[in-house]
Amino acid sequence: MKAHFLRPGKLLPALLVAALGACDNSTSTDYDPAAHASVNGSVQSGTTPLAAYEIHLYRAGSGLQELVASTSADDDGAFNLSFAIQPGDTQSVYYLVAEDPVNGTAGHYDVSLAAALGTAPQAGMAVVINERTTVAIAYAMAQFLHDDVQVAGTYPGLQNAAATTQNLADRQTGQVGEVLANEPNGLDTSTLRTFNSLANMLAACVQAQAACEALFTNALTLGGGAPANTLEAMRNVARNPWQNVGALFALAQTAADYAPHLAASAQPVAWTLAVRYIGDGPLGQQLDGPGNVAFDAEGNAWIANNYEFSLDPAAQGICGGRQVMKLTPTGGTPPGAPYGNGGLYGAGFGVAVDAQGNAWVGNFGFQGASCQNDFLALSHSVSKFAPDGEALSDRDTGIVLEGLSMPQGMNVDQQDNLWVVGCTSNSVVKLPGGDPQLAQNFDDLGLQKPFDIAFDSRGHGWITSNATGTVVEVDNDGKQVGEAVSGPGIVRPMGIASDSQGNIWVSGSGVLDPPCPTPNPDDILIRAVGENGELNDSAAVTLIRTEGEARTVSTFGRTLAGPERHGLRLPWGIAIDGNDNVFIANFAGQRLMALCGVREEFCPPGTATGDALGSDDGFPSDALTRNTAVQIDSSGNVWLTNNWIIDAFSNIGRDDSHQNNPGAHAMVVYIGLAAPVKTPMAGPPRRP
Repeated sequence: MKAHFLRPGKLLPALLVAALGACDNSTSTDYDPAAHASVNGSVQSGTTPLAAYEIHLYRAGSGLQELVASTSADDDGAFNLSFAIQPGDTQSVYYLVAEDPVNGTAGHYDVSLAAALGTAPQAGMAVVINERTTVAIAYAMAQFLHDDVQVAGTYPGLQNAAATTQNLADRQTGQVGEVLANEPNGLDTSTLRTFNSLANMLAACVQAQAACEALFTNALTLGGGAPANTLEAMRNVARNPWQNVGALFALAQTAADYAPHLAASAQPVAWTLAVRYIGDGPLGQQLDGPGNVAFDAEGNAWIANNYEFSLDPAAQGICGGRQVMKLTPTGGTPPGAPYGNGGLYGAGFGVAVDAQGNAWVGNFGFQGASCQNDFLALSHSVSKFAPDGEALSDRDTGIVLEGLSMPQGMNVDQQDNLWVVGCTSNSVVKLPGGDPQLAQNFDDLGLQKPFDIAFDSRGHGWITSNATGTVVEVDNDGKQVGEAVSGPGIVRPMGIASDSQGNIWVSGSGVLDPPCPTPNPDDILIRAVGENGELNDSAAVTLIRTEGEARTVSTFGRTLAGPERHGLRLPWGIAIDGNDNVFIANFAGQRLMALCGVREEFCPPGTATGDALGSDDGFPSDALTRNTAVQIDSSGNVWLTNNWIIDAFSNIGRDDSHQNNPGAHAMVVYIGLAAPVKTPMAGPPRRP
């Protein structure tokens, strides 16, 4: 079998490569005017230098990538590159590819390793290219690595993806990145071990051509095509993590260059990388019960948070959180975050970002069981924050909206109107253009415990009515369209989302009873479904197709007797990616579930709409706890809220009840798993 990584001359035949006259043997394209940067690097497999490897530096953006400079590693695997960069260019992404000098020969599996430099490289950068940095770029930039490993993408998704590589592998040392190496990741979850096993999978092939056959015959494209080289192989694993897991795991077990790795008894269900984000520092931004997340135009994550912070689930007097959290696209803390002083109290599922970049948060009134605050008096408002975190609502009351009580889901439509669902007021409030003075409360829609709202391609809103087991459609004036939609899978519905084709997807929990008007219930389940939701035979996702007032309802439920959609345990939030595939958060079972959407060409061959996307078990991870929301960013990362701890219902009725502070403390991000979505969201998902 022969596969080839395209040579620079084949890749860009019209590219002019000129010598810089530097003291090394690199070449670079000539820019005028120009600044200069340089890289002092090494290429290695594990701790073994890779002599004579050909090193190519590329610049990528929204168009075709460009070759910037080339050189060769010496006998110790070391290399130096000097190259020109355009002054003021802060958006181009630079990355290195190291190729085996015998690539392209008959019968040889082509070995290509890589490392991302990010944007605006500087003089004297130190870089190690190895299997870890290759896995990092293959996962974080999976949605931007195209055929023949061409890299291209729009701002800010591509740039944020390149920055995310540093969370996985430190490009300066080739070691595990700081975020992945330390708490709340590190040895607290299996993700670090999975990452090192992926690196070992590559190392086996890099060090012995005989091992490459297992990689190249199992790390395939969605359509079953073989990779051209090892970088493309790892990209395929990242995009299709359910594929040939056993064979790839066996290959990973044949190398031990990177540790700690997965034990022989710990074969994963899928090759996903789920990383916890909390912000900078040991406690980060002190998340306690993150309920939902919305992204701004730069890819920053604005997070609604239930409670005041404490790591003790039995802590007394834990009241509603009074801050909105904001994480950078790579999980760090931006200046001043978290932000308060906007009248915020006990946010739930409601958070949205408007076209101006303002963040809106619903004040649900969440608080611990032993808090003595009058939550009913604090749950009639929303809070508003400027893009820099400045509070734009009253510091004591927020923006009080007449008729609204205990807001949950909220969303912005295509006309930049904000809509807020009142779970206790059984209504939905519209703020035209985000103006509270023009607010309209629609309370005649037959809603009972409404929970979430989404907008289709016509700008119509669709609202889940949990207690009635229905979905209600309204036009842009708030008038009901047709009859409320019901179906066998719309049982205790929670989250709702639209796809790019104008269809509506509903998350049917089967058993969840939203905690309104009581924000600290002893339980929120109408019947027992087992600790992991394994007994929930009502878990389902429903697709509603519309033609005017005519609707076609399709139910995709979990079957207890068979494996179908076994990863649907306790569905809550739901999101659609840029390929219209469907992702579901579970409040039990510690797994993300994914279904094939209406565009079946983006699903594995033979997979139909509503089938599990690759794995009927979903994508389990011990990084997850009890998840309410799932959203997708512009880099293709899938974000989930670790809302409550696993044992949130322990010690009910006692002073040390975990309902005093059931909140969990992290966001969990599946790196590069989905097709990117343009943010902020307004209506159906759009590709960037």
